[in-house]
Order: sequence, then structure tokens, then C-alpha cells
Amino acid sequence: MCCGRNRMIQRTGTSVPTHNANRFAGQQRQQGVTFVNVGNAGVAVRGPISGTEYRFEWPGARIEVDPRDRVLLASIRQLRQVR
Repeated sequence: MCCGRNRMIQRTGTSVPTHNANRFAGQQRQQGVTFVNVGNAGVAVRGPISGTEYRFEWPGARIEVDPRDRVLLASIRQLRQVR
């Protein structure tokens, strides 16, 4: 079922903002979140939202990551968020 978005674009010539377009607008202004490698070896992870590759090359390595990628990194056993 159509929500009328395409008709609105045709009538006004402008796009109607979507929820996804504005969803991370406030988070992009936030500072990064720091994670530390608590494992016994290095680990590399690509952030699903930012596309950034984070390389924790040795145990104890700390990296500031994009806050939008925090959920994925927090789910990795070798990584812990520094508060």
C-alpha cells in the first residue's frame, strides 16, 4: 500500500523526509565511544552503519568508534566499552 510519498514529491518537487534520514542526525554530532580489546589477540571489525574498519591490533588497544556502530561492537566478546 502506498503512503502517498511519491505523490507528494510530484506535487511539491521536494522530497518528504524519511525516518531513516533523520534517525541518526543527533548521533552524528555526538562524540565517539571508546572500546578496548580485552581478548588475547587482535581483532578487526567493520562498522555496519559507518562502514569504518576498526582494527584492535593487540590486547589492550583502545579505539574511539562511531556511536552508531556501538551496538555491534558491544556484541563482540573481545571488546568492551570504556565508560
